[in-house]
Amino acid sequence: MRVLKVSSQSKPSAVAGAIAGVIRDAGRAEVQAIGAGAINQAIKAVAIARGYLAPAGMDIVCVPAFVDVRVNNEDRTAMKLIVEPR
Repeated sequence: MRVLKVSSQSKPSAVAGAIAGVIRDAGRAEVQAIGAGAINQAIKAVAIARGYLAPAGMDIVCVPAFVDVRVNNEDRTAMKLIVEPR
């Protein structure tokens, strides 16, 4: 599964398009974000992606979880959002 990494500078509409594309191709997407700003953008992107997929009769849900990641040789805790059809 392809991991979509979101930062606080990410555009929610662009991330939403990526989420919708991955879900159409692979059936589910994983979105990772570190920090409040990035998580905010990721959640907005999931909401927008619902709108992108709705005309095709697809509804999606988001399951949040924590994941440990290594960034610049430093262990960090990220939010992982598994986005899949309902």
